[in-house]
Amino acid sequence: MMAKIKAGLLSLRDLFATAWWIILIVGVGFVVAFQFVEPAPPKRIVITTGGQAGAYYQFAQRYAAILAKNGITLEVKASAGSLENLERLKKDEAQIGFVQGGVVEPKSDPDAEDDSGLLSLGSVFYEPVWVFYRSDKEMTRLTDLRGKRIAIGQEGSGVRQLAQQLLQANDIPAGDHLVPLSGLKAAEELQQGRIDAAFIIAAEHAPVVQVLLRSPGVKLMSFSQSGAYQRRFPFLTKLTFPHGVADLVRDFPPEDIKVLAPTANLIVRDDLHPALQTLLLQAATEVHGKSGFFQDAGEFPAYKDPMLPLSPDAARYYKSGPPFLQRYLPFWLAVLADRLIVLLVPIFALLIPLLKVAPAIYTWRVRSKVFRCYGELKFLEDDLKSHFDPAKLDDYRSRLDALDEEAAELHVPLGFTDLVYTLREHVNLVRGILQKRESQA
Repeated sequence: MMAKIKAGLLSLRDLFATAWWIILIVGVGFVVAFQFVEPAPPKRIVITTGGQAGAYYQFAQRYAAILAKNGITLEVKASAGSLENLERLKKDEAQIGFVQGGVVEPKSDPDAEDDSGLLSLGSVFYEPVWVFYRSDKEMTRLTDLRGKRIAIGQEGSGVRQLAQQLLQANDIPAGDHLVPLSGLKAAEELQQGRIDAAFIIAAEHAPVVQVLLRSPGVKLMSFSQSGAYQRRFPFLTKLTFPHGVADLVRDFPPEDIKVLAPTANLIVRDDLHPALQTLLLQAATEVHGKSGFFQDAGEFPAYKDPMLPLSPDAARYYKSGPPFLQRYLPFWLAVLADRLIVLLVPIFALLIPLLKVAPAIYTWRVRSKVFRCYGELKFLEDDLKSHFDPAKLDDYRSRLDALDEEAAELHVPLGFTDLVYTLREHVNLVRGILQKRESQA
């Protein structure tokens, strides 16, 4: 038993002595491949939205529920609006945020490098610009609001920035008549007649929109110059609020109403894990992919506003859908498999050809021990046949004895012991030649 264990250990020693360089090369390959393996995605991320009564916040809650099924905690933080969301993203206080179209001016040179550290995952829904007003006459242009008290949203909100842009384009300057009110508070002031108009940016089903659509004396502006606004402000889309879509019984609106709409965009930090970007897009597809008042089924998410460069991972998603593994495996398992593939493919690419060479090298190494003895035996045989000297008989015998002893002490795996016995037979063969030469002398 001890002899077998010893022989096995000798085989392992020879194998390691032969294969150490293979282990070294594969180890170096492992280290190099590891540099290209993405770390595992974090289990907790933060999204910055808008007010708790707004659409951004409600949609983020739905994202959180979807991500929770995949083991990711999405913390939802309310904010004053798009401008605060951008600041939080830049300061790494959040990794994801909703940003209204038009808040970030696109670069004049599309090829210029962006240094904001932010990327777009695309637009997720239209945000109609509703201009509600109180007046006896119909208003179809913003110039009709000159001299009126107008609610344009709070500081830091996207609605305020957009309202100021549109009013300035109509030569309505800033002043005390522009009131920092938004949402239901602006709706209440308009209903009470304390303001004359209000800019509201919200989805058609938002409570503030539904309240104002049903408020007596409050009208909704239909932009007669909607095509011109779309030309001058590329981030705006001209939409139609169809006749009767809000209330078929009341036949409201009584005619098609033209509204303008930026898009709500999902913005992320450029260091957000690629797997999480894809997971967010899957959640956005589930939440926003259905048809609505202003959108067709499957229209969102999509890259509609070039305010920021599109994430490469989002570009792949729009072209090919979710990664292959995420289609058929749970999220955590797909991420693990993806990391292992990146790590193991280059290692196997090295290991397979090396393993094909290793057996030949191993065999050569074991045989070389025996072949060294054969070399010495061949020199001795040539001496006996061509340069025999009777005075060197003792030297010939000692050389043969040394070769026989060396052969007997060779440590080779059991599978190669026949080489040792063959060598010893050949030593005895040469010893017979020596004895023959000695008798002739």
